[in-house]
Amino acid sequence: MQTFFILLGALAVIIPGCFIVSLFLPATVKVVRVRVISATPAAVFQQINTVRNWENWSPWHQADPHMKLLYTDTESGIGAAYSWESQNRQIGKGAMMITSSRLNEFIATDMHFMEQGLAKATFKLEPVPGGTSVTWTMTAELGRNPFKKFMGLLMDKWVGKDFEKGLAKLESVLR
Repeated sequence: MQTFFILLGALAVIIPGCFIVSLFLPATVKVVRVRVISATPAAVFQQINTVRNWENWSPWHQADPHMKLLYTDTESGIGAAYSWESQNRQIGKGAMMITSSRLNEFIATDMHFMEQGLAKATFKLEPVPGGTSVTWTMTAELGRNPFKKFMGLLMDKWVGKDFEKGLAKLESVLR
């Protein structure tokens, strides 16, 4: 019985403590990866700006090549979108739409992860000696949810690895 009360007392301290700590954690998460790809900005832009091409290089498509995909009639540029549904719990269900597109320079997307909410991603393309510098950035608002804020501390590690794989695959596709 004494063990039960010790456990109960520990929980009475730990749970409120986690809530208090979460007040000081960031409410926004940002993941950034940069890679120089041996290709022209036009070639890189074409791969990213055309949503069907994401099957060629997206790390999530590689993780589940059998996921269900549904594309909109607009295949590239602003308004181009697709939705996915995967049996793989790490991928889940969601939708992505291109919201901004500047030829050979910049692409912005909204990504709706049905269980996790909305994230915004951008691809910035800059010509550099030897190819194109691609900066892939994702930002997400975590709100006040303490659990999401603690998970946000791990997002750079988790999503960053996926971005690195995706950029490496994008480069191999463009060779």
